[in-house]
Amino acid sequence: MRYQLAPIAAALLLSACGSEKVSEPPASTPEPLASPGAAVTESGANNPAGRQPLYGDLHVHTAYSFDAFAMGTLASPDDAYHFAKGGVLNHPGGFPMQLDRPMDFYAVTDHAFFMGALKAMTNSETPLYEHELAPSVRSMGDEQSRGGIFQTLIDFVRSDRRMELVDDQVFSDAWQDIIETANRHNDPGRFTTFIGYEYTASGPEFENLHRNVIFDGAKAPLLPFSRLDSNNPEDLWRWMDQQRQAGLESLAIPHNSNGSNGWMFSQLDFAGNPLDASYAELRMRNEPLVENSQIKGTSDTHPALSPNDEWADFEIMKVRIASNLPSQPDGSYVRQALMRGLEFQEAKGFNPFKFGVIGSSDTHNGSYAGDDDNFWSKTGILDDEPKERGSVPLDGEPPRYLDTYRSTWSAGSLAAAWAEENTRESIYAAFRRKETFSTSGSRIAVRFFAGYNLPEPGAADWVSDAYAAGVPMGGDLLTRGTEAPSFLAWARQDPESAPLARLQVIKASVRDGKAQERVFDIACPGGAAVDPESHRCPESTASVDLKSCALLGDGAAVLQARWSDPDYQPGETAMYYVRALENPSCRWSTWDALRTGATPNPALPLTIQERAWSSPIWLSAVAP
Repeated sequence: MRYQLAPIAAALLLSACGSEKVSEPPASTPEPLASPGAAVTESGANNPAGRQPLYGDLHVHTAYSFDAFAMGTLASPDDAYHFAKGGVLNHPGGFPMQLDRPMDFYAVTDHAFFMGALKAMTNSETPLYEHELAPSVRSMGDEQSRGGIFQTLIDFVRSDRRMELVDDQVFSDAWQDIIETANRHNDPGRFTTFIGYEYTASGPEFENLHRNVIFDGAKAPLLPFSRLDSNNPEDLWRWMDQQRQAGLESLAIPHNSNGSNGWMFSQLDFAGNPLDASYAELRMRNEPLVENSQIKGTSDTHPALSPNDEWADFEIMKVRIASNLPSQPDGSYVRQALMRGLEFQEAKGFNPFKFGVIGSSDTHNGSYAGDDDNFWSKTGILDDEPKERGSVPLDGEPPRYLDTYRSTWSAGSLAAAWAEENTRESIYAAFRRKETFSTSGSRIAVRFFAGYNLPEPGAADWVSDAYAAGVPMGGDLLTRGTEAPSFLAWARQDPESAPLARLQVIKASVRDGKAQERVFDIACPGGAAVDPESHRCPESTASVDLKSCALLGDGAAVLQARWSDPDYQPGETAMYYVRALENPSCRWSTWDALRTGATPNPALPLTIQERAWSSPIWLSAVAP
């Protein structure tokens, strides 16, 4: 038979892409397991002062992804890892790409469904070479033809004929190459790779439910679990439990909740039932982290959800993935999910949304592109030129800019982890304990602790003492009667980016059954005092020369503070996380215009305030 089901797909009920019938879960669901790498809940448990911030990207597509190949990407996993270590990679548009600073860790995460299929259509030795779509794939040329075949593929993927694009050998060969290449490039102490892939589920109208699945070591399952096995993320988590029972540890990282139209953090499960404790245990065991920032916008929060947060309107993409349909903010952003998790904890004793955070890129070029001053975008030759990104006017008069959601894209983001060494074991352990943070692209470093006898930041051995006396980001702190805890926050500037403008704590707590949020500035440049009423730093005078993108004004190389919550109420259920903001710098779209001598698109922001977000710390009177 020419088009066969992969063995794992044949063994399970197939779910559909979109609105087709949802599959039942895998036949054997294991007993619940203890959460791997559970957070420290009592102070003094360790003293890992030697941990360092390591930066990487856990969301990278190569030619094995059907969409990347349709966009002109020919980069292999080998090419992607070579690039991440500082090598040169040619962009599908024909120009070289190279990082100013190599990555510390990297993961190729190609789509599991139709993995390698389009690439195989160009190889006469594979059965897929004879498929009716193959001649169109082999004849793809300019952006218009590629956009047309991509839409044809999307329609085909969502049809009853989608399994025609699955060939056992093609799927297996691609997956084995991904595994072997990751293991070959892994260099303990210098560069870490993770075996991974993307699980690309969605709702019937492009409601994004995508996850990246990251394995901890050198081994991985025979084949990855894809949306062709089930379009229900809960089935993915059950499959991960089964793999864990077999000795294969992994975690899933949801991304682009901003494009989920409320589905990613729904208060109902996939079948429409209210969430319960078993759901929370299943999800948090398998999904301890969430990607809150990437090229397709930020998923931290939205102005409609955080109207009193002056910095909430940051790189917002308003539409769903692969669609121009609007995505509703409610249920789509991480901060609101964290707040809803507190409500669940308070009312029902479980928390289904207790995430740490990372960033990543979602590049479809094999190459991270997170620098605004050197942005080569995301989708191959579809957006390799500024005109296609809407940052430079089209030819002709009067000036007219391409109206595309690509103009709302961010330059990308980074995943960051506090780890003892640059190894799979150390970095993965950081993922599991949620001692992670995300940045919008610059290499800001942030630390965050909560406790009852925390040192002053900058004192001798303050990091060691903070670990001994408290819990770091990602941890849980048990409250002590009426005694208020203190918090220690620290941020360091990326020396190749703008100085820091302010250091903030975002708090959410449950009052009368409803979670509420507040934003507190806690440290300002030049030692300036925070206003005790507004809890804001003095207004910054820092700016940007838009004719050259030169940075103007002062800022801080380091901001730090030991802080007490002025609104703390004894015994409250609460969570806190840190946000560090840079001074303004030119956005990628302004850089595009500057380099081409064009007028920047007046509909786009001229500048950006790069930032970092820590994972939260949770406070509770009851042990988690």
